Amino acid sequence: MRVACIQMCSGIDRDANLATAETLLAQAAEQGAELALLPETFVFMGGTKTEKLKMAEHPSRSETLSFLSEQAAKHQMFVVGGSLLLSAESGRVRNACPVFDARGALLAVYDKMHLFDMDYQGESYHESAWISAGDKPASIPVGDFRAGLSICYDLRFPELFRQYVEDGCDLLCNVAAFTAVTGRAHWQTLLQARAIENQSYMLASAQAGIHPDGRQTWGHSMIIDPWGKVICELAEGEGVIVADLSKDYLRQVRQSLPALQHRRL
Repeated sequence: MRVACIQMCSGIDRDANLATAETLLAQAAEQGAELALLPETFVFMGGTKTEKLKMAEHPSRSETLSFLSEQAAKHQMFVVGGSLLLSAESGRVRNACPVFDARGALLAVYDKMHLFDMDYQGESYHESAWISAGDKPASIPVGDFRAGLSICYDLRFPELFRQYVEDGCDLLCNVAAFTAVTGRAHWQTLLQARAIENQSYMLASAQAGIHPDGRQTWGHSMIIDPWGKVICELAEGEGVIVADLSKDYLRQVRQSLPALQHRRL
């Protein structure tokens, strides 16, 4: 199966972000991708907390969900829609990752389970103050593979990905907006660890660059194989990376080193 990871530097102009996503999804389709991932909060990035809350869309009348459905159907391609903010109860929002099949049907919506709270080197983030955390994993069949969904900070919690493997997943997806400071230190290490320990392909689509609020994201979108090899990477800037996944190679890795069968816990 041919897959694509899309890297963006989203801002606060929703229409401009959607136009960029449309262009990059078309590029992925032109290269034969059957599945494409957008990055976290691809439709709005860099505004104030008030602006983010105002931009949250109602799930039943979301223009972004309609856009993603149309793009999936237009290109006859599975689309993991990065994430967008959906309205929730008690004045909070959901950081939600929707997935559409090649006909444009909504297959699943995964809500970010682990919320990013950090105070480090002058940077401060407290998602738990205004985002409602998800409470369950979500996975979907994609061709011969089964994909498990995650958003950014989820990457630091290996138990989520082990749950996906127990559910039959062999393709792990992370849509992200990793900060430059944490990305430089941990991004690739975490991605490779999740791929290696679960003997699964890892797809990671990221935000890259400086956003209107001054936040700098790390980029370095990657596609990693079950042995932990980085097949392709886009370090900086907006664009698309594409790779072919092999079910036969995945079986070979799992059979030659059957670590998943050697677990004691």
